[in-house]
Amino acid sequence: MASTLITVAPTGAETAKADFPALPTTLDELVETAKRCEAAGAAMIHLHIRDGEHRPTLDLGRLTESVAAIRQNTALIVQLSTGGAVTDPYDRRLRVLDAGPDSCSLTMGTVNFGDDVFMNPWPFVTELYQLTQEREVVPEFELFDLGHVAALHRLLDKYGLPYGGRVHCDLVMGVPGGMPGTADALVAAVNALPDAVTSWSATGIGRTALPVALAALSKGGHLRVGMEDTLTLAKGEPVTHNAELVERAAVLATLAQRPPMSPDEAHVQQGSPRGADRAVCRPAGEQPAGAEGQWDEKEVVREYGAAQPEREADERRSRDRVE
Repeated sequence: MASTLITVAPTGAETAKADFPALPTTLDELVETAKRCEAAGAAMIHLHIRDGEHRPTLDLGRLTESVAAIRQNTALIVQLSTGGAVTDPYDRRLRVLDAGPDSCSLTMGTVNFGDDVFMNPWPFVTELYQLTQEREVVPEFELFDLGHVAALHRLLDKYGLPYGGRVHCDLVMGVPGGMPGTADALVAAVNALPDAVTSWSATGIGRTALPVALAALSKGGHLRVGMEDTLTLAKGEPVTHNAELVERAAVLATLAQRPPMSPDEAHVQQGSPRGADRAVCRPAGEQPAGAEGQWDEKEVVREYGAAQPEREADERRSRDRVE
């Protein structure tokens, strides 16, 4: 029987802990979330990390510690976000791979993201992709609109298949500035995917979560859910734990006669090695945490354009994705 990959994205970089206390932001909370979500049917976890003040961070020490802790306590595929927050500079986003995840997100282009701009210029995309091939990290191609689908064709044509030989995409739908979270948009995107794509999932932001999930299952796709994307189960009913969203996804997948995929099955599907067998890969001479990586910030800016603005703590506020 066919099965469904359920990915949980528990935290994200947009929602403030003060505005939504149930959001898992500490390492202990992430581990507890991962364990409960695995039991509920998740096979992969998409991680954003927070600092001691619950603010988004790409600190290498925290990333590495989080990857190790999730691996020690679960069998989930550990996927790190290389997007971070919309304000994170390119060099720090490249260094995410130094934490040695099984998988990483790879967004295929720039997109308006609410009032912000999520920058992914072509030279950065290609540098990150080639780095995933070198480091043997399986990328998940995040597609926010049809232009990103076209960019994926271009990338695969020029640079070949990713590490592991499988091509997995996630359609991120319902972001203000990206493609809408509708069945029509999903079908259009899926029909335009490269022939090399071996699996795809879909993410519906906010109120589009259920329509996108149902459309994805009916079209043969997989599901990503979590508090990064959805903060309510229904109008006036806030999510109290990510496991609730995973459980709902598992019910929908089972009703579609495609029950949740196990982590072992997911590793095969994604072409990723077992997490416990992976070694943390760092540039030669780099220290585990806080040290400078191999990318010089001035060189990165010169190559990809000006770095994005520094984050101001007072500007990091929760977005109400349900309105």
